[in-house]
Amino acid sequence: MKQNVELVIITGMSGAGKTVAVQSFEDLGYFCVDNLPPALLPKFLELMKENKEENKRIAVVMDLRGRDFFDALYETLDKFTSDSDVSESILFLDADTEALVKRYKESRRSHPLAPNGLPLEGIKQEREILDELRGRAQTIIDTTELQARALREQIIYQYKEKKQHIFSVQIVSFGFKHGLPIDADLVFDVRFLPNPHYVESMRDLTGMNQEVSSYVFKWKETRKFLRKLTDLLDFMLPQYEREGKSQLVIAIGCTGGQHRSVALSEKLRDIIQKDYTTHAYHRDIEKRKELKV
Repeated sequence: MKQNVELVIITGMSGAGKTVAVQSFEDLGYFCVDNLPPALLPKFLELMKENKEENKRIAVVMDLRGRDFFDALYETLDKFTSDSDVSESILFLDADTEALVKRYKESRRSHPLAPNGLPLEGIKQEREILDELRGRAQTIIDTTELQARALREQIIYQYKEKKQHIFSVQIVSFGFKHGLPIDADLVFDVRFLPNPHYVESMRDLTGMNQEVSSYVFKWKETRKFLRKLTDLLDFMLPQYEREGKSQLVIAIGCTGGQHRSVALSEKLRDIIQKDYTTHAYHRDIEKRKELKV
């Protein structure tokens, strides 16, 4: 008797952490396959559905092999839409170009698309090839700032004992001067709000501090913005969940990512988590201290 199969396709930029990802899925008890050609995937899934083993959770790594390779993958993915026995999702690992170049230099590896050239050339070509696949992904993880342990923890949290579909919200505070989070689905700019940075007693504090949070929310502009943003998300979040997205990343940015964006992210998480699994992550909260060292 055939049984439903849960399939996770692990893909993304070369050097973004696919090795750590597949090891994490192995720890979760998934049956993992590395570099399975897309043309063999349908047959492999048929065998898994017929298999009497209880483990029907599969993670497959799809590495870059060129445009023809991914054209075949797209055809295979399109077939899954009519297969009620397969629950398929794509995990796309990404990182900014600077981080990827640094990782290639540290490992002294050549990029698969530029074996005799500079890693930067291969990375640019790879982004173009993977653009459509990134758009199909249900989950995108930016590993630019993540150590291997943090990536592993994030994957294990999201996929352990996963039901057919669980929708979660990740709220990321950031500083515009440090760049946009590349995995953000929605970005909100709060630099128009009064800045605690210009109050000397709060300059070295963060939005996690009650004094700073009280300052940010004492202004009517802040409270009005939060009401309107909450109303907008009350409408949008059910639509994203209905569309099949497993995770939504909301990025809130101020100038340095230390005060306003942090305070608002904390408050928004408290509101949203009443209805959805929600976590807040403050990407740049310590950057000011790092710059002073």
